[in-house]
Amino acid sequence: MTGKQMRQWKSMCKGLVLGTLLTSCMILLYCLSTPQAHITLPEVPVPYSCAHRSSQLHSKSTINSSQRNSGQNCAAKVDIMFMKTHKTASSTFLNILFRFGEKHQLKFAFPDSRNDFFYPSFFERSQVKDYKPGMCFNIICNHMRFNEPELAKLLPMDTSYITILRDPAELFESSFHYFGRLVPFTWKIPGDDKLTEFLLDPSKYFDPDSYNSFYLKNLLFFDFGQDNTLELDDPRVEEGIKLITDRFQLVMLVEHFEESLILLKDALCWEMDDLLFFKLNARKGSTVSKLTPELRARSLEWNAIDWKLYQHFNQTFWKKVDTYGRQRMAEDVAELRQRNKEMASICIEGGHAVEAGNIQETDMQPWQPIGEKSIMGYNLKKNLDKAHQKLCRKMLMPEIQYLSELGVNLWITKLWGHVRDIINW
Repeated sequence: MTGKQMRQWKSMCKGLVLGTLLTSCMILLYCLSTPQAHITLPEVPVPYSCAHRSSQLHSKSTINSSQRNSGQNCAAKVDIMFMKTHKTASSTFLNILFRFGEKHQLKFAFPDSRNDFFYPSFFERSQVKDYKPGMCFNIICNHMRFNEPELAKLLPMDTSYITILRDPAELFESSFHYFGRLVPFTWKIPGDDKLTEFLLDPSKYFDPDSYNSFYLKNLLFFDFGQDNTLELDDPRVEEGIKLITDRFQLVMLVEHFEESLILLKDALCWEMDDLLFFKLNARKGSTVSKLTPELRARSLEWNAIDWKLYQHFNQTFWKKVDTYGRQRMAEDVAELRQRNKEMASICIEGGHAVEAGNIQETDMQPWQPIGEKSIMGYNLKKNLDKAHQKLCRKMLMPEIQYLSELGVNLWITKLWGHVRDIINW
């Protein structure tokens, strides 16, 4: 046997072993992730808030920017339901929420054994770690399939509901890249450019009953607990959009992330310090597929419900900006960008994100998609002064590591991570 044949044989054996491990692990995780038997829990009224009433939080009122002219004061709102949608910079916002919660000693409603609430099953209170009827929580923010009745029984009545959307064409491209290998119907798509091949004739490949198929059609609408396979003219589409409109006080947009944070600051009476962030889970440029105008149009047509949802909230977003004031918004965004730039120069080695292979600390390694190491991360500057060391580390910390630090048991997530690392090897 020649050396070339030997290498091919080893490669094939490695592929078979890894394929078997992947399949076995997926079956295991699927069994562990199936919806739990519904448990009828007693109804116990939730108090208006269970916030730690520290003097720092409530005796020090901050002036809300929308009330400056009237001179009225307001206290920061701390009861928050953040609907974490997929591939929408939500991990970046989660980092902001984690830091805010720690700052004010707030109570998080976390999942148990993994980093989501048994997605894609609908959210249930029983999925919350150590939950007992009558318990009070301030913040819930991990991935879930939205289920308003169950959330209403978990959170204070005056909870602020927040979420974020992304242009559906860009979201679909990102989701196809990140989740494509976990959707079995994509395995039969020929060629190297599976995204283009799929968009040329989606009905040829798409199977709504296929495992994980929801990742590749109207994912936003699905995350909100709606039927992602409806026809666009089905009245349930309008009903779903209305339900989201009525429930959520603020719907942010990825494409205008800083403006979204300023609106959040205004709505929740936060401080500018609470908004500082670094972009987490960014992909390296070489892995980002630039959609041609034709592919973009096809993507929007395929995800027509998400496009309708996005257009609706794009309009409401800019109405909020107009109410806030365009000039004031521009000034506040400029201030936020400048402060983030200053923090980057203080915290980040080299001042920018680096590829996974160049990240020096294991604790700073972000979660990677199957078969690739395309998600970038950061190196923390060495010899930081004590005033910035803790804050910088928190701001740069990936979601999984931060959840572990907050005491979340992630054994299922970590098990899957070990298999993923073997496959990515």
